[in-house]
Amino acid sequence: MFTVSNGIILKGQDLTPVRENVVVDDGKIIEIAKDAKEGKIIDVDGAIVCPSFINGHVHIGDSIIKDEGYGLTLAEMVKPPNGVKHVALSNAEDDDLINAMRQSMQDMIDSGTTHFIDYREGGIKGVKLLKEASKDLPIKPIILGRDDSFYGDDPDLAKVKIAIRKLLKIADGIAPSGFGEITPEVASLISEECSKQGKISSIHVAESESNQIESLNNDRLTEIAKGVNSNFSQLVHLTNPKANDLELVARSNQNVVVCPRANATLNVGVAPLNRMLELGIMPLLGSDNVMLNSPNMFRELEFTLKLMSIYHKSYINPKELVKMATTNICGFEINNVIEKQVISEDCFAEFNVLKSFSKNPYLNICNRVETKNILYTINKKINV
Repeated sequence: MFTVSNGIILKGQDLTPVRENVVVDDGKIIEIAKDAKEGKIIDVDGAIVCPSFINGHVHIGDSIIKDEGYGLTLAEMVKPPNGVKHVALSNAEDDDLINAMRQSMQDMIDSGTTHFIDYREGGIKGVKLLKEASKDLPIKPIILGRDDSFYGDDPDLAKVKIAIRKLLKIADGIAPSGFGEITPEVASLISEECSKQGKISSIHVAESESNQIESLNNDRLTEIAKGVNSNFSQLVHLTNPKANDLELVARSNQNVVVCPRANATLNVGVAPLNRMLELGIMPLLGSDNVMLNSPNMFRELEFTLKLMSIYHKSYINPKELVKMATTNICGFEINNVIEKQVISEDCFAEFNVLKSFSKNPYLNICNRVETKNILYTINKKINV
């Protein structure tokens, strides 16, 4: 048992700042109160106590080719099966992949991340490699698998269904690359089977303008509309929405992930985060491909804070931004799989204690704190 005392607690899903103490016993928060003190006392001297980070979208497998292919197009970099990433993954040795993924997970742990959602290439073997790489690390990978049988203009739907069921026995969900690679029938099979089993179905949508135009030309529907119509539980990117795309998402209450640094690196646009917030959408932040970016959420937060203000000519609320990296996921059904915690009594203890440099705790996190300023990361897997 221990007490984190004299901190500014960002409490609950809304990250309400309170000057209280947090008592933890057997990995669970048992009391939050001004006068609560039990067990070992950890006086943090006015530091910010913030929920640990969730990285909402990662491709950790391409940790083996950091910064390769810079300047290439989106398709040249990541489109299956001939993108730089897929060629590298198909030629990589298992031990090299495991070691590279493990190092990236350690980087996330060091920068305050306890959960990440990974689009795992390589079918069942790819899922197993990530599980092996994460063994004994104090971080939870949410692993979304895929299979080569999903792709093509005329897939064998019986084989697709079998592949989905086999993957869901060991994975947390399914994540095909995008609507340019799968048919509507495959999309429906994925979302339906994941829903039946209480797993996550996720897909990239509207990452580039060209993807949106191609989708409209071929089917008279945007990729975002296809994602909504197919009932995927999570939509990633939404960088280039058209017409009423965002209104469709807002009405659907699907989970959304945006990846500003990756979109900037690939030169595909800037997600309209301010408009999403106006519509009541509660996005997550993701760092995307490790080949493009470090999986450091402090970098993602600062970049996003400043990019949105200059691009959309409107300041983004830093509190809402921090929620994108911490507690927004807690409002969605898929958190039954992810199990991300808030700082509240009876929740598991998963929080960062961060050095305070300013009076605004949210700007402090986005604009000031670096990895070296993490005083503690408390995780139910860690004993203090």
